[in-house]
Amino acid sequence: MKPIFARLRGSALLQKLGPGLITGAADDDPSGIATYSQAGAQFGIDMLWTMPLTYPLMVAIQSICARIGRVTGLGLAANMERIFPAWLVTLLVGLLFVANTINIAADLAAMGSAAALVLGGGPHIFTIAFALVSLTLQILMPYHRYVRYLKWLTLALFVYVGVVFTVKIDWGDVAIHTVAPRLPLNSAAITLVVAVFGTTISPYLFFWQSSGEVEDQEGKQSGSLLENPEQAPAELGRIRLDTLVGMAFSNLIAFFIILTTAVTLHANGLTNIQTSADAALALKPIAGPFAFVLFSLGVIGTGLLAVPVLAGSAAYAFGEARGWKTGLERKPREAVGFYSAIGLATLIGLAIHFAPIDPIKALFWSAILNGVVAVPIMAATMIVASRRQEMGPFIASAGQRIFGWAATVIMAIAVIAMFVVR
Repeated sequence: MKPIFARLRGSALLQKLGPGLITGAADDDPSGIATYSQAGAQFGIDMLWTMPLTYPLMVAIQSICARIGRVTGLGLAANMERIFPAWLVTLLVGLLFVANTINIAADLAAMGSAAALVLGGGPHIFTIAFALVSLTLQILMPYHRYVRYLKWLTLALFVYVGVVFTVKIDWGDVAIHTVAPRLPLNSAAITLVVAVFGTTISPYLFFWQSSGEVEDQEGKQSGSLLENPEQAPAELGRIRLDTLVGMAFSNLIAFFIILTTAVTLHANGLTNIQTSADAALALKPIAGPFAFVLFSLGVIGTGLLAVPVLAGSAAYAFGEARGWKTGLERKPREAVGFYSAIGLATLIGLAIHFAPIDPIKALFWSAILNGVVAVPIMAATMIVASRRQEMGPFIASAGQRIFGWAATVIMAIAVIAMFVVR
């Protein structure tokens, strides 16, 4: 009998999962964990409704991004550059770069803190080590090999499912509040909802999944669907499965993080949680040392997955907008600008960690910025996906267009409400 990991590695399902699975898992990065922990700690299980709502919206927009990359053979920013004014694309990419570098800073800091909590020692040394390891692997390892390790890192997220089963939960009450939440309509609640939406439906995920499809087809030398339309049924079916599974994975883990902090921290009056490390420490006396260790290790594992996705998506967007050669399959000397952008995003993120900037406020406002920036990027994405000039016969399906525009409108309403409600 083959060992279980050998069977998993060779399974047909795992072979079909790629950019969607990695994108979904990277969505639950340490910054996201902190935001979900804040939601659960402050408002309890009345914040669980956000995950069933965002799932179909997330599936629609991510499957559209993947479709754009697979159909055209170009990333999202490159397609936008063909339609919209250069200054607009540069502005959107610039905002994405700012949000990503702040996220990288928060993720590296959270990983360093979590490692120090579990292993002891100073967090700064761990933070620097994680940054250098991530940067080195992206530069020296080709995408087709690197992506295999990213797939296995998604397993780190299952620790948050395990944490839930270390505490007692009234599942009937959870179901009721998920369907019929009792959330106050005030500024604090709406701002946190926007942060949850922004960290769940994040712009960096759009660019990563689209470019991930381009990397996959270049690695397999399969060409775009516009060049090889006979591949469309199989490839679009694979994208559908990959995205459905990846986003379900993402939202399920986020649901469990909110639930864990709701039934432990919120239930015990601990509502002032600012970082994922705060959440891990607060869990220790309530749920026990096992839950504390699991939560901390999950932060490290998801950070190792998310940091390269954040840096890579910023480099893809920036490089495509500038007309550079991009791709993690390329050697550094073949795509100097692209790899320089990855290095710059990672090193600026590391520098922010040591700068006199409040990391807690930076983290929270980066989630808000993601929510605000997502709206115009989502609108631009929907326009690209609906144009036959770019997509040929493979424009987004009617269902994708309905849910994609619904996601855009809901995000816009949430952002507007944040500024209006006081």
